Amino acid sequence: MPPSHQQMLTLLKQIAAGTPDNNSYLGDATARALRKRLADLSPDTSDRAKYELHRELGQAELRLGNEEEAIDHLRKAIGLVRLNRDDVPPKVLAESAFWLGVAYMRHGETRNCCLHNSPESCIFPLRGGGIHTEQEPSRGAIASFTEVLQITRASEPLHLEARWLLNIAYMTLRGYPEQVPKPYLLSPQLFESEDKIPRFQNIAPGLGLDTFDLSGGAIADDFDNDGYLDIVASTWNTAGQIHLFRNNQDGTFSERTKEAGLLGLYGGLNLVQADYDNDGDIDILVLRGAWIEEQGQHPNSLLRNNGGGTFTDVTFEAGLGQVHYPTQTASWGDYDNDGLLDLYIGNESSEGLRAPCQLFHNNGDGTFSDLAKEAGVQNHGYAKSVIWGDYDGDRWPDLYVSNLHGSNRLYRNQGDGKFTNMASKLEVDRPAASFPAWFWDLDNDGILDLYVSAYSAGIADLTASLLGMPLNIELACLYRGDGQGGFEEVARRHNLIHPTAPMGSNFGDLDNDGYLDFYLGTGYPAYRSIMPNVMYRNQSGKGFRDVSATGGFSHLQKGHGVVFADLDHDGDQDIFEQMGGALPGDAYGNVLYENPGVDNHWIAIQLVGVRSNRSAIGARIHVQVIENDVRRSIYKHVNSGGTFGANPLRQTVGLGKASRIVVLEVFWPTTGLTQTFRDVPFDQFIRIVEGEAQITPLKLKKLTLSKN
Repeated sequence: MPPSHQQMLTLLKQIAAGTPDNNSYLGDATARALRKRLADLSPDTSDRAKYELHRELGQAELRLGNEEEAIDHLRKAIGLVRLNRDDVPPKVLAESAFWLGVAYMRHGETRNCCLHNSPESCIFPLRGGGIHTEQEPSRGAIASFTEVLQITRASEPLHLEARWLLNIAYMTLRGYPEQVPKPYLLSPQLFESEDKIPRFQNIAPGLGLDTFDLSGGAIADDFDNDGYLDIVASTWNTAGQIHLFRNNQDGTFSERTKEAGLLGLYGGLNLVQADYDNDGDIDILVLRGAWIEEQGQHPNSLLRNNGGGTFTDVTFEAGLGQVHYPTQTASWGDYDNDGLLDLYIGNESSEGLRAPCQLFHNNGDGTFSDLAKEAGVQNHGYAKSVIWGDYDGDRWPDLYVSNLHGSNRLYRNQGDGKFTNMASKLEVDRPAASFPAWFWDLDNDGILDLYVSAYSAGIADLTASLLGMPLNIELACLYRGDGQGGFEEVARRHNLIHPTAPMGSNFGDLDNDGYLDFYLGTGYPAYRSIMPNVMYRNQSGKGFRDVSATGGFSHLQKGHGVVFADLDHDGDQDIFEQMGGALPGDAYGNVLYENPGVDNHWIAIQLVGVRSNRSAIGARIHVQVIENDVRRSIYKHVNSGGTFGANPLRQTVGLGKASRIVVLEVFWPTTGLTQTFRDVPFDQFIRIVEGEAQITPLKLKKLTLSKN
C-alpha cells in the first residue's frame, strides 16, 4: 500500500476513535456526563433541577438515537412541569410538550420508515407504503403537539411548528385530513404542486443503493471507463465507509468498495470528481470536517483513479494535506487556461479557527501548490459553496463563494493569476444566510446566470408561508446575467418565493425540454426539521414551478448529495439522492427516483479535452435545433452541476420537440477553438474530441433498472 494511502487510513482511524469525546454532533460525551449527574442526584434536589436534567438528558439521548430512553426522560421532565404547573410559565409547559412530541415523531420514523422502508416511505403527502404500521409513536406525538397548540397563540413560532408536525403525524396514521382538528388543519390544497409532471418512483431499495447513512455526498460518473455510470456515496460519520456501486451494464449495480481500494476511507460530507491528471480516468475528491469548527480539522482525500475503477489516496504526496481545515465544498476549474485542472476548496473560518480558502494550482506533475493568498481569494468566511464559471465571457473562469452569515464573493479572474471581488459592486453578495450556489444558463441565452440559496427557513416559516402569513426571513436569490458582465436579481419574478433550507442540491433537465430544472434537499440538523425536499421545473426560462408532490420528490427525510444522471441509458435523467441527517439517530436510506420518460429528444455528449483539460470542465456546448418550425438555441456549460452532489461530466442535453439538430458547437475556452458539426442525429450518445473533425457515436445499451 502506498505511504500516502496508509497515512490517510491511519489518520482517519484516529479521528474516528476520538469522535465520542470531540465531536459535538456525533459524540456522546454530553450524554455520558448527564447520565452521571442524574445518577449522583441527592435526595433533596429541587424539582426544577430534576426537570432540567431530565430535559437535557432526554434531548441528548434523542440525538444519539436512543429514542426510548429519550422519551422516558422527556416524559419525566414534563411530569415535573405539570406537578408544579402553578409555578411554571406556560411557555415551559409548551416547550416540554413539544420536545416530547418530536421524540415520538422520530421514534415513529425509526420504527416504520427506517426499519420497514418502502418506495413510498416519507414521500409527502404520505400515502400507501408511507403510512405507519406501528402507530403508537405517532399517537404520542399527536397528544403532545395538541397540548402545545392548546396553550400557545396561533402566531407563535412554536405553535406553527407544532401545527405542521401535527398534520404530518395524522398523515402517518391515515387520519389526514379528516381527523385533524379544524383549527389546526393545513388544507390538502396547500400541498398541491404548481404544475404536472409524471411521477418518479424511488427504486433504490430494489437496486441495493439505499445505504443507511448520515448526511453525505454523492456523485455519478464512469469510473472504470466502460461507458456506464457508476455511483459513489459518502457519509460524514467519521466511522462511516464511502461506497462505490459499479454499474453492471444489465440494469443492476454491485457494491465494489473493497475491490476499488476504498476500505477504511471514512467520512466525507461532500464529493466532487474530475480527471485532474489528464490520464483519462476520473478521480475523486472527498471533503471533510464541516460544521464542527476547531474539531473539524480533518484531512480531505484526493483519490487518484488507477484505471479500471481502483483508487489510491494521494492527498499527502499531491500537496493537499499539509494543513487541514473544515470544509464541505470545492470546485475544479482551469483558472489559468493551461490545460490543467486547478482546485478551489472553500473552508469554514470561525471565531476559534482562522481557515482561509485554498486555491490549489495544478503543477502538472501530480502535485498542487496553494496560491490563494497570491491570487487574493482566501475569503476568510464560513464558506458553504464554491463554483467556477465565466460570468463575463472573457474565457477566464471566475469564482463565486457562498458564505453562511457573511458577504458572498464573486471573484473576477483578471487573467494574470489574480482575482478581484466584484460581488458588492455587481450586487450579488446576498443572501447573507446562503448555502448552495451555482452558475447555469437558466434561459438559454448563452449567458451564465447565478442561483444562491437561502439557508434560513424553519418549519414555522413553511407553515406561515402556507397560511399566507408574513415572513421575516431571507429567500433565495436568482441573478440573471445581462450579457454585459452584470446581473439582475429576478427570484420573485421567477416564482422563487417560498422558504427552503437546502444543503444538498443540483440541477438537470427532468423532461428533456432543454431548460434546466433544480432539486433542493432541504432540512437542518434538528429532528424537528421535517421538511419536504423541493423540485422546481423550469418554465421555458421564464420562471419555475414547484412539482415536488406530483413528481414524488417531496421526501421528508433530510436530503444531501443530489445527482441528475441517466443511469439506465434511456436518454432521460434519473435523480439519485444521498439521505440522512447530521445526528447519530437521524440516518436514512438513499433514494433513486427513476425518470418515467417523456416524449422529447436528447443528445448525450462526452467531451474530451486535448489542449484543454481532459474533463472539458469550462467548455460550452451550443445546440441549435428546429422545433415547431422555429430555430432555437440550447446551451450547456460543462461542469458537474450544483455544489452539493455532482452530476456526470458527460452532458445530457434535452432537445424538446426538435425535428433536427441544425448545428452543434463546442467552444473550448483554453484555446478559443469552436468546433462546429452540422445535422447531427439526436437520441444518441456521442464523443467529441477537441480538435477532431468527426464525432464518434458511443454504442451503449439501454438498460432496465432491476433488482440484482
